[in-house]
Amino acid sequence: MAKSSATKDAQALLHSLRSAHASTPTNLKIIDIYVLFAIFTAVIQVGYMAIVGSFPFNSFLSGVLSCVGTAVLAVCLRIQVNKENKEFKDLPPERAYADFVLCNLVLHLVIMNFLG
Repeated sequence: MAKSSATKDAQALLHSLRSAHASTPTNLKIIDIYVLFAIFTAVIQVGYMAIVGSFPFNSFLSGVLSCVGTAVLAVCLRIQVNKENKEFKDLPPERAYADFVLCNLVLHLVIMNFLG
């Protein structure tokens, strides 16, 4: 009986995920893929550091912080661009994208400064 309950729960979860995926706008899906790419790149860098070593530690930190910072900024962009979010309904999407680009520019200038 527990197995059938778990199966029903899994089917309900998959149905919920499919309906959420179908109702998500394309621009939010693109931002989601970008966030996953940034996180995946950070994980690859951490794995590389674990295998090879972290001789230029500033370079390792700069790369990981750049990926994590970019992912955080992209999540903020997703929150601002989402039409279902009532908190940012008066904010035009162009402003949100401009904020994203400006904050990324500042982030990467700081990262380049940290490299030395």
